[in-house]
Amino acid sequence: MDADEAFARQLQQQFEKEERSLQQQEDKDLAMALSMGHAISDSEEEDSDGRESPSMFRSLTKSKNTNSNASASQDISDSDDTDVEEDAPPKKQKMKSPSKKTPSKKSPSKKQEKDEDMPSTSKGDTGKRKASSSKDEKPMCQYGSECFRRNKWHLEEFRHPEEDTPVSKKRKIESSKKRTTEDNARQSTSSSSSSSSSSSSSSVRSCTDVIQEASPLCFLMTKVSGISSQYNSTKAVHISDILSECMGELVESVQFNYMHDISWLVQQYPKKFRSKPLLLVHGEQREGKMRLHEEANAYPHIKLCQAKLEMMYGTHHSKMMLLLYTNGMRVVIHTANLIHQDWHQKSQGVWISPLFPKLSGSTEGSSIAGDSPSHFKSDLMEYLAAYKSKSLLDWIAHIKRHDMSNAKVHIIGSVPGRHIGEAKSKWGHMKMRRILKEHGPVSKDVSNWPVIAQFSSVGSLGPDKSKWLCAEFLQSMTATKGASASFVRDNNCMLKLIFPSRDNIRTSLEGYPAGGSVPYSIKTAMKQKYFNTFLQQWKASKRGRSRASPHIKTYSRLSPDSSSIPWFLVTSSNLSKAAWGALEKNASQLMIRSYEIGVLFLPQHFEPESKFFAVGEQTSSSDKQLEFPLPWDVPLVPYTKEDRPWIWDIPYFDKPDSHGNVWAPPPL
Repeated sequence: MDADEAFARQLQQQFEKEERSLQQQEDKDLAMALSMGHAISDSEEEDSDGRESPSMFRSLTKSKNTNSNASASQDISDSDDTDVEEDAPPKKQKMKSPSKKTPSKKSPSKKQEKDEDMPSTSKGDTGKRKASSSKDEKPMCQYGSECFRRNKWHLEEFRHPEEDTPVSKKRKIESSKKRTTEDNARQSTSSSSSSSSSSSSSSVRSCTDVIQEASPLCFLMTKVSGISSQYNSTKAVHISDILSECMGELVESVQFNYMHDISWLVQQYPKKFRSKPLLLVHGEQREGKMRLHEEANAYPHIKLCQAKLEMMYGTHHSKMMLLLYTNGMRVVIHTANLIHQDWHQKSQGVWISPLFPKLSGSTEGSSIAGDSPSHFKSDLMEYLAAYKSKSLLDWIAHIKRHDMSNAKVHIIGSVPGRHIGEAKSKWGHMKMRRILKEHGPVSKDVSNWPVIAQFSSVGSLGPDKSKWLCAEFLQSMTATKGASASFVRDNNCMLKLIFPSRDNIRTSLEGYPAGGSVPYSIKTAMKQKYFNTFLQQWKASKRGRSRASPHIKTYSRLSPDSSSIPWFLVTSSNLSKAAWGALEKNASQLMIRSYEIGVLFLPQHFEPESKFFAVGEQTSSSDKQLEFPLPWDVPLVPYTKEDRPWIWDIPYFDKPDSHGNVWAPPPL
């Protein structure tokens, strides 16, 4: 089933507008659920292929005589990343521990149900609410007192507890909320509760140490709250680390992403940089665009750039930062949306470039000057030029003026369109095919090495594996130096897909709500049953992230003994035609729907004469190999007969998640 961000936004808007007219029916549903011993809280998630759809989380009662009213923490934009067939992080929400008990033997009246859904208040306050019909007309915001959205669109649609609170108490709540927001910006993602920016000295020390430790690859993962601190202290960063003062004296920056929570993002910058020019590149349209502009209006230093989505169902899914300093420039390519949830308890990948210095005056006029053997600079400029936006012309000029000759990775990008001629091999999986044919491994060295694809969303891949997955896509991923692409025989052995199982999601740090960021629908799954034959579980014990639900997307090949890889790609691209492209008209053109970007690591660019990266605990080769810090465990763990891939639009009542909740999405 194809999904796109435009449709996702329409669904979200339609859901909010229809909430009032559906209130009576929801009350009936709530009464029925409560009588069965469950409490419901609403949230929004992405649809199977990345679109958002309304969903409900039900809290499993620990006692037959009580039921709990669980509330979900606020999700900030729309899902990771979406598109018809791509990964779009949907709205993710956390369940809180139950704070209220109500008798389960008797079905509550509608009056009782409304009171249960609202924060506890005095009888006097309740009377005031009854007297105020205008307030009662607006539904209570599902995030209650924890809501920090303050744009007029949201406030006009929903009521908040502060509106029914005395002025003195309201001030205390707002003060507390402000402190909480600031604390969240500084909070540590480690289990020891140490802040990633608790002090300027520790932040600088941590930032420089991590970058130095990760060199020359500089492939990192984001810090995760709720895991052992040892896994956050090495090769891990938070967004506030990336934007910290230790990285340089910031002049201006640009953020490319799919989801934006502007107020949260601003807090991630150090105070001294919070007024520096910031450009946000987004793919919002219509009302979504209006709302983003409304939020940005509160920040004079922020400007917006809308990516042109020329193809139906396409999205702006790229995740990249360009950071301009007084003494140079950095490029950061990652997999996380610009929202708190994506940097909290999910597995995400980050590549941080070296500091690119300015070119000397005699060479800065040439676009070729300062490029690397991987053509990183020219490819980055070409990617930005594909947006056809005046807002990015200055950034193309900035790139042109910097020396990027020490960039050792290849850019693998996707831009919407039907690409023909030479352009066909510049984007998507055809770019991968070209780079691997030019610089990849020799065929005889990797002839039986399977392709590993790890992703967080599944698109519609066709009714038969030979239509796309094991045809053009696998041909590109198995391309080798000097060899022509051909159909891969015994492709079940040549392709392994790492995708979370139902139990991976259920036992994750977030519990079932993590599945809101892993869109795969039952409708799509039923059309491609062959997909299950390739599946491997998400395991990341060596990085301490087996319970941190994956939102990272990575691709590689793995030796049969799980000791070496010939290349590694971290990207925003999920497993979908929209992200990677699909050949049309007898393979004469490549059709891509979405913007994506990633970086490809090849060993010879880091260690001359090296053929492979070492992975795992043992290597079978006598050659000196640079070790690559894989984000997932090897050897891989195949699904058992009992395992099933996570499907987000069917209920799971049989087993509670790590927070005691069950999953109950509404029928679509």
